[in-house]
Amino acid sequence: MSAVGAQHRLLSSRSDTFGVHSDEEDEEEQALPTEEAEQKTVSPFSAQSAGDAAPFSPSISSAPVRPSILITNNINFARDGPLTAPVSGSSPFSAVTPATPNQRYRGWLSEVVKPLEEFIDEPINPREYYLNLTAVAEGENGSVYAARVSENANLARLSKLPPLIKAQDVEGQANGETMSIAIKTVPISPSGSTKLDELRKELVMLRGLMHGNILGMHALYVDLVEDCLWIRMELMERSLADVVVLCEEGLVLQERVIARFAHDTLEALQFLRSHNIAHRDIRSDNLLLNSQGVLKLADFSNAVKVSPDSPIVTDAVGILYWQAPEVRAGPYNALKIDIWSVGATVWELAQAAPPFADSVDAPGDRWPRLRKPEIFSPAFHEFLRLCSEPASSRPDAQALLKNSFVNNTCGRPVVGQLLQQCIAIEKVVSQRQEGEEGEDEATLMIS
Repeated sequence: MSAVGAQHRLLSSRSDTFGVHSDEEDEEEQALPTEEAEQKTVSPFSAQSAGDAAPFSPSISSAPVRPSILITNNINFARDGPLTAPVSGSSPFSAVTPATPNQRYRGWLSEVVKPLEEFIDEPINPREYYLNLTAVAEGENGSVYAARVSENANLARLSKLPPLIKAQDVEGQANGETMSIAIKTVPISPSGSTKLDELRKELVMLRGLMHGNILGMHALYVDLVEDCLWIRMELMERSLADVVVLCEEGLVLQERVIARFAHDTLEALQFLRSHNIAHRDIRSDNLLLNSQGVLKLADFSNAVKVSPDSPIVTDAVGILYWQAPEVRAGPYNALKIDIWSVGATVWELAQAAPPFADSVDAPGDRWPRLRKPEIFSPAFHEFLRLCSEPASSRPDAQALLKNSFVNNTCGRPVVGQLLQQCIAIEKVVSQRQEGEEGEDEATLMIS
């Protein structure tokens, strides 16, 4: 992929997310979003809806991987500018135009991508449609790039795009708009990869699921230049994990903001429940915010579809801090555990760290005591209590959406202000780090 330019800075992040913003979004003002500010702003956005624990399993991660995130202050998509450094020789797409991966992709590549055949938009060279890729996230599962849809591309040929997404592209192209999207790349090797198996599982799980609070995969392509898959997705701003880490720098999350995030998550879970799907990995890393302040649930690699009459499963999945206690105890009801994880995430947002993170003992079946519990409303405490109820009496998402805490949310503009504040704090942190590096270099020169 294209080299990262001088306008980027490398930050540490807890999640493999899509954080990106432009200079126009930078704000010097770091005042916290307030309820008063919300009342003065009319939202242009509307809500979208459609026993004793067993010993820890070695297959369960105790902490999330924290890949590096590249935050850019200035992504300017040049009109039809180069995608990457020029590649010598003719395009690998120009010589072959058969109908199936077996014909199109020669040698080992044909066999490796065959399990994904039904999802790949095979005739498409993605480099002709998605331009000016700028790295915004680097993780163990691949890299994420911000890109723009080419204004000159024949969008009618994009046969795998969901109709609504395709219609938005066509309209944007007709109006001369710059359409920003995310491309996640997954390397392909001759030996194959378990990541490709996980990807297929996700694609099968997400097929036909369209909801305003779920981050879907819009299309899948093969890049023959670098032997990798390109997954087109919505460009997101950051994860809740990326928000939480800034609390160490002074960011404060108001209760109504936390309620907004809980509400959006429960909307996604209610939709999944209607399809008998359990996500099984609800945590701040997998809850992403877009530029309009809408939260979306991502990463369905651990999701499972069950029968409502037989929802019991046995495999232990998820990250310990957000994991329902019954997952560690043996067979469990898959449709019950996500609510516990929502409670753990709400606890994390309120305390700037996940529950039990400071404990050397096994996590319990009730939350640790909150610091300064008096600053939170009775409704907040009741919500947390309900989420930690035993599985047999734990309410589902539909019931919790009626809870008074969840119904006392901030508006989308307040989330937008919060995102701007995150950008401003990151700018200050970056400047401070650059100053410290300069001081270290000066000290070395003197010594």
